Amino acid sequence: MTQPTIKFTKMQGAGNDYIYVNTLIYNIPDPEAAARAWSDRHKGVGADGLVLIGAAEDAANDFSMRIFNADGSEAMMCGNASRCIGKYVYERGLTRKTAIRLETRSGVKVLTLQVYGGRVVSVTVDMGEPRFDSPTQYTPGRADTPDGRLTACGREFAGTFVSMGNPHFVTFVDDLLTADIGRYGGVLERHGAFPERCNIEFAQVTGDGKIRARVWERGSGITQACGTGACATAVAAAQAGLAGRRCHVEMDGGTLGVEWREADGHVYLSGPAEFVFDGEITGIKD
Repeated sequence: MTQPTIKFTKMQGAGNDYIYVNTLIYNIPDPEAAARAWSDRHKGVGADGLVLIGAAEDAANDFSMRIFNADGSEAMMCGNASRCIGKYVYERGLTRKTAIRLETRSGVKVLTLQVYGGRVVSVTVDMGEPRFDSPTQYTPGRADTPDGRLTACGREFAGTFVSMGNPHFVTFVDDLLTADIGRYGGVLERHGAFPERCNIEFAQVTGDGKIRARVWERGSGITQACGTGACATAVAAAQAGLAGRRCHVEMDGGTLGVEWREADGHVYLSGPAEFVFDGEITGIKD
């Protein structure tokens, strides 16, 4: 059987790159397998994962999003991917709205587009309220010390659990440049305290109102940026008194603006989104 040809768009937000497919047009029968094959940076397109843009189930919403990591596992949410979808649906003519309701596995997210000259220059996502406990995502009783420290490769890490719909463990270090994220990130991701695995953020407050952070994403490894990770890092810093409720989080691929508003308790993520290129790829057989 001839495999179908599928048109895709590669986009990135702060270096967090995904392959986007409009499933209003193209059917992806096995997105887990497609994500693994297409995300391969040597034998495929190369990306942090695959994002499917689809129709909303609820007529009150505009579009839906499903995200599959590079290892084929399905993610709950991605702030950078959400922002890219805002740019995609507006600039590709799928909507004229500048306030978009997007269905995700972690609930409906509202995207506010900043449009200039017909181009989306920035997107702000209402990420909702952070949570500091989640029975399905974090089991404090399985930490390695009474005060919640986790051990990886013989080293203890103090940190803060923050759920932005998906789980994050934020640990602050004295020198981010020497933090061996590749060594510790994968071990912490699979720590017994996290039943569904966890995203791990290593962060350092720079003292100029910015937070420098690097991320190990569950299912993808080290990535250039993580939108929900930036939000979790900003929240953890504010909660610890290391930063204010509005800050910039500098990641490997770029800087994201985060505001944890007192008025509603929601976290708002802002930043640019960019097209990288369009292409065609042979699909997975039905």
